[in-house]
Amino acid sequence: MSKKPYNVVVDLIDLYWDNPVAFSQDMLNFEPDEWQAAVMMDLASSPKVSVRSGQGVGKTGVEAAICIWYLCCRPFPKIICTAPTKQQLHDVLWAEIAKWLNTSRMKDFLKWTKTKIYMIGQEERWFATARTATRPENMQGFHEDYMLFIVDEASGVADPIMEAIVGTLSGLENKLLMMGNPTKTSGVFYDSHNRDRADYKTHKVSSLDSPRTSKENIAMLKRKYGEGSDVYRVRVEGEFPRGESDSFIALESALHAKEHVRTKPEGSKLYIGADIARFGDDETTIYGRIGGKLVKQKQHHKQDTMVTTGWILRLVDDAKTEYPQITEVEIRVDDSGIGGAVTDRLNEINTEQNLGYTIIPVNNGSAAQDKHYGNFGSELWGHVKDLLEENMSNFILGMPGVLELPNDEKLITQLTTRKWRMGSNGKIMLERKEDMKKRGLQSPDRADGFILAFAEIEQTSGFAFG
Repeated sequence: MSKKPYNVVVDLIDLYWDNPVAFSQDMLNFEPDEWQAAVMMDLASSPKVSVRSGQGVGKTGVEAAICIWYLCCRPFPKIICTAPTKQQLHDVLWAEIAKWLNTSRMKDFLKWTKTKIYMIGQEERWFATARTATRPENMQGFHEDYMLFIVDEASGVADPIMEAIVGTLSGLENKLLMMGNPTKTSGVFYDSHNRDRADYKTHKVSSLDSPRTSKENIAMLKRKYGEGSDVYRVRVEGEFPRGESDSFIALESALHAKEHVRTKPEGSKLYIGADIARFGDDETTIYGRIGGKLVKQKQHHKQDTMVTTGWILRLVDDAKTEYPQITEVEIRVDDSGIGGAVTDRLNEINTEQNLGYTIIPVNNGSAAQDKHYGNFGSELWGHVKDLLEENMSNFILGMPGVLELPNDEKLITQLTTRKWRMGSNGKIMLERKEDMKKRGLQSPDRADGFILAFAEIEQTSGFAFG
């Protein structure tokens, strides 16, 4: 290619205007899978394309190929690439575009930077740019006859931002490509596959059908979560979760707290939540938090109650060493069953050593303070559910989150697979652990310990309300 860039692009426009598949094969050495080719051709002929999929099917690769095709095969285009987080946008999508561009036949005519790719000599009018989907104004102010928005992980982009994008698409050759795991059963991305599907070309891509996915990983997800679980539906089958209908805590809100919320250990009080198991398959779980930040955790199997007591006190000591601002310690223990022995021993040590800790025994089966819940355990889960939903509301309003979830798939699964029902007395009751096990699920031991640490628990005369 010895021609000047503009002359080369004129030839490309003429040859590949409506054939991104041929462009990708000829210019990028990118051989699309069958579903990728179908998505590319739909975008060439339609203004809006929406793709929901499982993990690892090749979403980012096809987004990169489409970006370079549109950049080379439209005159004076503007392409806005976006994703919910900086990491997803820059470390994943933008890096993928750079990878294909650097090995393409177009690398001498397009200049890649950390936030922009432009046609050499036409930097101001012929470019693609990376804009994180954090504020609606990031998506506004773009106007061009040829414009394309690529929205990666579209389920995680807040509605005001998606609405700003859709509102910008006023030209005849303005296009929108949305792709992602279908984690949310509301919003623009969900509506594109449901209520508004007549306005979109839609695709569903299952990890089971993709040659790119790890079949070992799929088998692991099947064993770990079950085929009917929301995690399996979203991450393997590319289906929207059922979570907002019968799961008490929505998968969407848990994933948001893991992926988008970052909190600091603010405050001087350490809260410990301990769910006690002894022997068998159940797990003893201990969590420590300061403010909305998990700072310590410990899980173990098949240890007696005295060993568990020791681990709780060790976790407190470690937290006090690492966070010298701690002046108060409150330990909440699941006091039903064998947990009572842990409570008793903690109280003895607390008195003997004059530690000054507050020890709160919690009986999940006792009466709730809130009239809407059937027992105290359901009410505590309701507190954490409210915090996770507050995260989502704050995100839309541009405010910080209040509770950060660790990157622990077992914890997230336990939080989001427990069902609920409305009792005949009009009170909310969580699914019993015995019924969860009948569905092939583990006892939600990590979730219960986490709930004890993060829920709002009042104290009267040394005992929790309820």
